[in-house]
Amino acid sequence: MADNAAMDYLLLFTSALLAATLIPAQSEAVLVGLLLNGQGAFWLLIAVATLGNTLGSVINWWLGRYLEHFQDKRWFPVKAASLARAQQWFQRYGWGVLLLSWLPIIGDPLTVVAGVMRMPLLPFVAVVAVVAVVAVAKGGRYGVLGWMVMG
Repeated sequence: MADNAAMDYLLLFTSALLAATLIPAQSEAVLVGLLLNGQGAFWLLIAVATLGNTLGSVINWWLGRYLEHFQDKRWFPVKAASLARAQQWFQRYGWGVLLLSWLPIIGDPLTVVAGVMRMPLLPFVAVVAVVAVVAVAKGGRYGVLGWMVMG
């Protein structure tokens, strides 16, 4: 029984981590499924999803940090003009844009741009984890979803 619980938490963590990267994944569905089936403690599931999603943001930062090294490759997915616009936008608004990183669709690219803009890792982690700007928003999203499912 404990092995199944550990696997449930690992599945949730992994799906939340992937969902925070540029890989299309749906962690909310996993969370809802676990909650509806009574698999796992409510707050522990929320914490696991939040931790995974926040660490996914750090992966995005790392990808952004090294993204430009491949800019001259044919397979590079971002046009130079698009990258330049994103960099200008981040320069204009600064790290405060990371307050929006919890939003679907635009949030994950914002964490990539933070890496592209060479935002130092420690301040990025401070915003994302220690100060919990992103973690609170992401955790709040999972918490609201959990309360909606559990009634």
